[in-house]
Amino acid sequence: MKDAIRLSSHAAGTLRYEVALPPERLPGVSGRDLIQAWEAAREAAAAEAWGQPRAVAFRRADGAVIEVLIADEDARCWAAAVDGMLGLESLYGMAVCFRLLALIEVMATAPWARGLFSLSREGAEIHPTLLAAAARIPLAADARFDHAALRAMVAGALPAAT
Repeated sequence: MKDAIRLSSHAAGTLRYEVALPPERLPGVSGRDLIQAWEAAREAAAAEAWGQPRAVAFRRADGAVIEVLIADEDARCWAAAVDGMLGLESLYGMAVCFRLLALIEVMATAPWARGLFSLSREGAEIHPTLLAAAARIPLAADARFDHAALRAMVAGALPAAT
C-alpha cells in the first residue's frame, strides 16, 4: 500500500506516524526479522540509545483513529532499533515494531508464557512456536496481542501444568 504511513515531527522531538490502516491489518512478519529486531534492540539498550518518543495514529476504515504513544524509555529504545533496522515508514517495519513490543509485553505479563522463553545476559531463547505465533497472529485493535488467541496458538508447546 503506497503512502500508507506519513511521518511528521512535533514539539519536543516526538515523531508522529499516521498509518492508513488499523493495527489488525498490519502484515505478518518473518520470525528471523523478529529475532533480529530483538537483538538490535538489545544492543541499543546496552548502548543506552533510548530514541525519541513516537506517536502512532492508526486509522480505521470508518475514520476513527487509534493512537499509541511510545514514550517509555525502553519502548522508545526498541522502536528506534527497529526504525534503524527496517524503517518505521514501511508497513513491514511498523509490523515488526509492534509485534516485538507485543511479544515483550506478553513475556513480561503472561504467566502461561514463562515456559516458552528464557532470558539471560547473553540474550533470549524464545521457543520456535511462540516466535512463529508472534510473527503471524494479527494484532488486536490496541496494537497488542490478544493473549487468549496467542495462548491457543502455542498450546501444544506449553509445558504441562504442575
